[in-house]
Amino acid sequence: MEKAASTSFNFSPFTVPPSIDHLRFTIHDAMATSRIDTFKAMLESDPDNALVRFGLANEYLKAEQYDEAIAALVDYLQRADDEGAAFGMLARAYEKSGQRERARETYLRGIEAAELHSHPSMAEDYRTTLQTDYED
Repeated sequence: MEKAASTSFNFSPFTVPPSIDHLRFTIHDAMATSRIDTFKAMLESDPDNALVRFGLANEYLKAEQYDEAIAALVDYLQRADDEGAAFGMLARAYEKSGQRERARETYLRGIEAAELHSHPSMAEDYRTTLQTDYED
């Protein structure tokens, strides 16, 4: 009787097989798309809701859809008196899309908004980012 050929796998107990890793990213992408679709639907039923616009922009950022995030954040900032956080998000989206000058300008606007709304630590964070990442 022939012995069955043994197959050996070189996976450590801490290694994730590639197919599972791929599945994890596929599920993550699907969840992000689902959240984006949820925020879009909420926005359709309540187009004046600034918080929904902020949430949609945040989901775009998490999904690394920077052009969409920029558009959503610009729209949000035209409608809301932001206290600084959206300016930081918008600046990061500009950075990721290669628009460094716009990012720098947006951090400056974020500093103004943060100070106006008594958020000195946020303003200082933006100043530090400008000093470390934008001084030539």
